[in-house]
Amino acid sequence: MNELRKRFGRPLHLAVVGGGPDSWIGGMHRGGAELDGMWKVVAGVVSSDPARARARGADIGLDPERSYATVAQMLERERDRSDGIEGVAVMAPNDQHYGASAAALDAGLDVVCDKPVTHDLAQALDLVARTRNRDRIFAVSHGYSCYPMTRYARKLVREGGLGEVRMVQVEYIQNGLATRLEDLPQTNRLRWLLDPQRSGLSLVMSAIGCHAQHLACSVTGQRVSAVCAEAVAVMPERRVIDYTSALLRFERGARGTLTVTQAAAGGENDIRLRVYGERGYIEWSHREASYLRIGMQGEPLRIVGRGDPFLPPDPLATRSPRGHPEGLREAFANIYSEVAMERMARSMGADIPPVAYPTIEDGAHSMAFIEACTASAAAQGWTRVAATP
Repeated sequence: MNELRKRFGRPLHLAVVGGGPDSWIGGMHRGGAELDGMWKVVAGVVSSDPARARARGADIGLDPERSYATVAQMLERERDRSDGIEGVAVMAPNDQHYGASAAALDAGLDVVCDKPVTHDLAQALDLVARTRNRDRIFAVSHGYSCYPMTRYARKLVREGGLGEVRMVQVEYIQNGLATRLEDLPQTNRLRWLLDPQRSGLSLVMSAIGCHAQHLACSVTGQRVSAVCAEAVAVMPERRVIDYTSALLRFERGARGTLTVTQAAAGGENDIRLRVYGERGYIEWSHREASYLRIGMQGEPLRIVGRGDPFLPPDPLATRSPRGHPEGLREAFANIYSEVAMERMARSMGADIPPVAYPTIEDGAHSMAFIEACTASAAAQGWTRVAATP
């Protein structure tokens, strides 16, 4: 990583769409992008309100001249600059992801987009086609699959360390919708979540369910082929879906379960994964993100930690020694740094590192999965997940 950065001579120039000064996820994206010195945030549209966007860019450190009112204005003016942007990070509300991403791709820029990438599968497939036709890079910010120990779990499982995968259990439990957002004032910035046209086909799946699905697919190396799901609101009188539970069939025969909710009173941000193979299992929990439990049949349980000297070398997994906590910001940095390394390598004609970050193709499969869960819940039976590139 450092050698590529040194040869390229400077950080890449990044613009942000959304993620204003009051946005938690905005700070996570910007901090992750700049953590390794591979990107510098130089421009942005930090609000969907043009006047607010122009005024608030300085609050995240932007030059007022590069704090734009609209995405179209930003792309037009940055195109004519000698130091113009080379990538766009989209972290606006869900209904803006597709339009901003498509415009950035059409302008010849690489994209990192928050999840869900689009409102529906048709839009996601369009972004896949645009990315491929324009030979761009498109990453999705599924940070949980980019922790060092979920990356190691992925390597272990995909290389056959557990034998053939038989069962997968994944859950993501939160309490953010355990109180009535419906009672908040109409001016509250969280009210958009309650509008299905803005939040997506299924609120809980758009917000956290696709993270759980992607983590399971990333570690196992298998996509989900069919689902039997229940998708409901457990909060009385709520109109958007805040709970989904599903039985899963994976493409190579494994069976699985998924449970996600944001309406678990007293819960915290808790995502967990267990993968069982013919010879043993692995378990990862966000509560102990630096560790991976490995239980092989007939052997003592092992707990492997980030930074253990026997693990395979990975420059993005060793920013600090074992025992020094790392978290979601570092996982986001892994995505941004890998995108930057690929962009720099392409620009210099160097060898392109293997792709490990979540791609737009992963985003399209997530949208197919969400649509299948919604359809399954309506039909009260098994539904196939549409094939995607």
